[in-house]
Amino acid sequence: MDIGIDLGTANIMISVENKGVVFYEPTVVAFNKKQEEIIAVGMEAYRMIGKAPDYIAVIRPLCEGVISDYDMTESLVCECIKRVTGRQMLMPRIVMCVPSLVTDVESRAVIEAARNAGAQKVFLIEEPVAALMGAGIDISEARGHMVVDIGGGTTDIAVMSMNGIVAKNSLKLAGNKIDSAIIRYVQNKYRILIGEKTAENAKITLAQVFEPDGSREMAVKGRNLVTGLPAQVMLNDYDIYKAVIDLIYEIIEGIKGVLEVTPPELAGDIHTNGIILTGGGALIGGLDRLIERETKIRTYAADDPLRCVARGTSLAFRHLDTLLDGFERISLYGYSEI
Repeated sequence: MDIGIDLGTANIMISVENKGVVFYEPTVVAFNKKQEEIIAVGMEAYRMIGKAPDYIAVIRPLCEGVISDYDMTESLVCECIKRVTGRQMLMPRIVMCVPSLVTDVESRAVIEAARNAGAQKVFLIEEPVAALMGAGIDISEARGHMVVDIGGGTTDIAVMSMNGIVAKNSLKLAGNKIDSAIIRYVQNKYRILIGEKTAENAKITLAQVFEPDGSREMAVKGRNLVTGLPAQVMLNDYDIYKAVIDLIYEIIEGIKGVLEVTPPELAGDIHTNGIILTGGGALIGGLDRLIERETKIRTYAADDPLRCVARGTSLAFRHLDTLLDGFERISLYGYSEI
């Protein structure tokens, strides 16, 4: 079995060719400090965020697209592979995603986590390459395509042509930073502290970054910082707009920066083909229209943008001999391929 893993800051997705995404759960691990063992991973651990006792640590083992807690990441990957492959004797070949500007040290940590989890061979693919493939784009043709993959920890921007990356950038600014901005905004304006799950829910429900009118509302609950008591406040889409718009414009500036270093012939192709949005951030209301207004280039979200990268990882096995930049054999990192 060949499987592709999108090991994201927010979610881990595993895809199998001809089956699509077969595993999709939050990248969260719950660790019991007293017994020194992992008690839950994925959605089960996610439900414990902000609600667990002191002796249970609920950990997000990836931060801004890279591994911050190696042991927890290895345990998470191992458990997820087991759920997908079952008890089969032959361990799979695995394609793992990494951000565009990942370092060799960070790449090696991803490879070792997969190897120790039982992978037979490990390949790395850069997220924008996988995102374009998962969006159904033929990246082998001599035409420029631009993708903006807004995940949980990083926003990857790339221009591709003929199986190679021509221009790219990776911003450590994505869904988690946007959630944190919402928490700060509610704290500063209403003096109420809300949790990260509440902020994420408000983002999903209310976010509108293109001409919000304040018509959509929802109640959020948290702790009043003045009285220390539980409290509730009504947020609207204009509140969320004011909380996140500065970060959105940083992403737009990143897009413009990549366009500025793109060769003119490919820039012409991008003007024709448009900019493709993938990842969870592609679902932010009005983001495509705001980017289109600022860049004067047609912008649209891919079909099922959340799963684009995961789908692309499993499709990568068809292109082992043709992909250039962003697809690397494990032997480059000093391992022998068995």
